[in-house]
Amino acid sequence: MRPGDELPPLRVPITCTLIVAGAIATRDYQDVHHDAEAARAKGSPDIFMNILTTNGLVGRYVTEYVTGRTGAAATLRAVRIRLGAPNYPGDEMVLTGKVTEVTGATAEIEVTGRNAIGNHVTGRVTVALPVGSTAGADGTAGLPATSTPGASEDAPASGAGVEPAAGAAVEGAPR
Repeated sequence: MRPGDELPPLRVPITCTLIVAGAIATRDYQDVHHDAEAARAKGSPDIFMNILTTNGLVGRYVTEYVTGRTGAAATLRAVRIRLGAPNYPGDEMVLTGKVTEVTGATAEIEVTGRNAIGNHVTGRVTVALPVGSTAGADGTAGLPATSTPGASEDAPASGAGVEPAAGAAVEGAPR
């Protein structure tokens, strides 16, 4: 992995189920995320995705990319996003990303999520590279240097890379 590498696009169909399930899973019971009539009464054409669901999708997108490149689970260190156009049911959000920096055991990745209206999300994600990944003098990170991918005792279990690490900064989340 090196600066300038582009992540493959991830197409996310925006469904009522995704919006409502994401709101419930994140304990965001605001009616605009599950009640279309209430959302319309507040000026929105329909229910819309909450920021925590967007954070989760961005985290999944980046960690799956890094895990695929290195063979071991990655850990989020910071997710700094800004919301723009709402994600409404029936639309599709396409996530794209670009590695902007690889330093030591971390990488910075710019992410954009675009729907039919415009940019739903833009931001930067800092990810800790898996134990054993190498970062060369040229700013590259590759496969684990001394172990079989996924065999490190220090690596998180499969799927664990989607959750923010303890102490990770998740900007935009309620405090």
